[in-house]
Amino acid sequence: MDFVNNILNKKVGEREHSQFVRFGRGKYDGRAALNLWRTEKIKLGGSFEYAVDFVLLAAELNAKFSGIIMSKEDFFKGKKKAGLFVAEVSDIEASKIQEIKDKVYCMLLDATGNGLQLKMKKKLPKPGKSGDLKIDDKFCQLEADMKFWQQIKEYFNLPEAKKVKIKHSFIIEDIILPKGETSPELMRMNARRKGKIERISDIDGQEARQSYDFEA
Repeated sequence: MDFVNNILNKKVGEREHSQFVRFGRGKYDGRAALNLWRTEKIKLGGSFEYAVDFVLLAAELNAKFSGIIMSKEDFFKGKKKAGLFVAEVSDIEASKIQEIKDKVYCMLLDATGNGLQLKMKKKLPKPGKSGDLKIDDKFCQLEADMKFWQQIKEYFNLPEAKKVKIKHSFIIEDIILPKGETSPELMRMNARRKGKIERISDIDGQEARQSYDFEA
């Protein structure tokens, strides 16, 4: 299941925590945007926050990957930048993605498989607060055959609909620093964010709003 639904279900791990490392206190509108169009094929578009989830979904569908991986551990002899190892990779099998999925910060990868294609931008967007920037809801783009609908539907907890638009506001009210840590870099990376997630969804023209407390 994708990181937002994991957080809403109180299943918070490293993957969910890493989504908020770049955020300070404040309100961040339009985040984790997800758009579904379902006709003869499935077309799914998402903002940067869903990059890892798009990759993990494609790995479940047995695709092969190339692009950029950012991680705390040096899996691919990358260059260190801002506390992370950044590596360019190619022809990575789905099994390797599954192996490292809980140890990466971000995967900006393209993928191809039998009946699916994933394309993704390769530069991290700025974290800017509300009104500071336009959210790119086509940062990740997946096109897949209808045979994958059930898996895609379950992964993102989507309704049985033809057109879905979902976006969130992340409201960071408090930052909980790790006890005993003195390194500014590690304090930033390991601090937990606490606040609210507001979800706005449009399902075949019917809009709904929900609000949830969270800590990650």
